[in-house]
Amino acid sequence: MVKLVSKSEAKARALELFRLVERTGVEVVVTHRGRPVVRIVPVAPLGERRAALRGTVVRYEMPEEPVDTAAWEALS
Repeated sequence: MVKLVSKSEAKARALELFRLVERTGVEVVVTHRGRPVVRIVPVAPLGERRAALRGTVVRYEMPEEPVDTAAWEALS
């Protein structure tokens, strides 16, 4: 379920909305003139976040050395 809230309402009820998301897991979407601009969602448990990252780190031979500027630009 998604709850739509105007920006002015979100400002007035921010803590209440945070508690709602925390307690129920409901997603809150803040709108500006009817257009969605911010989404408040619960954070996944730490175990799930770690599992999502597992296997994504590659071995880095020289961690103290600066990253090659050309390689860095290629990643952008």
